[in-house]
Amino acid sequence: MEMSAVRLRVTASSLERQRGAMAITMPFALIAALAFGAFAVDLGHVFLARTELQTAADASALTGAGTLLAGGSTPNWSSASASAATAVSLNSSDGVTLKNASVQTGFWNLANASSGLKATNITPGAYDAPAVQVIVSRAAGLNGGAIGFWFAKLFGVGSGPASATALAIVAAPGYVAPGGLFPVAIGKCIYSQYWNVQSGTPAIDPATGKPFTIQIGNGATYRGCEAGQWTSFQTDNNDVTTVRGLISGGNPTGLSIGDAIWIEPGVKTSIYANVPSNIDVLVPVVEQATTSSQPVIAFAAFHIDNATGGSGKYIEGHFIAGYKITASAGQVGPYYGAYVPPRLAR
Repeated sequence: MEMSAVRLRVTASSLERQRGAMAITMPFALIAALAFGAFAVDLGHVFLARTELQTAADASALTGAGTLLAGGSTPNWSSASASAATAVSLNSSDGVTLKNASVQTGFWNLANASSGLKATNITPGAYDAPAVQVIVSRAAGLNGGAIGFWFAKLFGVGSGPASATALAIVAAPGYVAPGGLFPVAIGKCIYSQYWNVQSGTPAIDPATGKPFTIQIGNGATYRGCEAGQWTSFQTDNNDVTTVRGLISGGNPTGLSIGDAIWIEPGVKTSIYANVPSNIDVLVPVVEQATTSSQPVIAFAAFHIDNATGGSGKYIEGHFIAGYKITASAGQVGPYYGAYVPPRLAR
């Protein structure tokens, strides 16, 4: 009996100690739970506000990039910057209308993004695309200040900064969908002579003050370079019926840079009556327009002035710039006057 009484006293004492420990621990656990809940709610709030910032940055960069080549000449950097800055004010974050943004313009290398945004005054390489970068921030003195917290302020944290960055480019197509190409291939060496890489525009003939006129299809050479020939794309066929179908319908399958196409010299005189006049077209560019099969190295914009049959048998026209196309993707090509709608590079 005495041993039982001792055990009862020990058990009761242990229970009292446990109750005391729980009484001490419970307030701390409650505070931790409240802190975690506040953190979760405010984290979701900040995430939503930052998503709105990212949307604003994306939209503004795309808007600015959309004006870069609209004039068909040297990228209009000032217009792009102004358009991007204006577009920011059409967006809001956490109910605050955005007014401030950091806007930069320059060239973005599609093959080496790690090189960063290059200056606007460089001589662009084949894969340097005009770009607009926009940074939109919520911080002290910017767009209504930092993002306010709802519950974290109970623990001494009233607000926090956030920012979003977007970079949009305008680039030449690396792929053209079916129907997007006219069946003529132009030699790259012609562009080496009559295309201004730095300005992204055709070279100007000093005698006329206009782009140089080029004849394609009759074997005409310019400083030893044959301008171009007909192509039947990926089927080796140069009969009149086939070529007429390609003139009206374009390439039957999509073509990418690197795909081989057939060069078809000697198409009959009658085919030139089917060539439209005074029209802008998109054509493939090859290294040499003289051999039977060549890989596509770019896609270029060309204006057909007219076509002549008879003993001449040629298409006459000139290079153009600022030709916007939509039947394309894979924007990784060198720029020869044709570009696709702007896209986000990051």
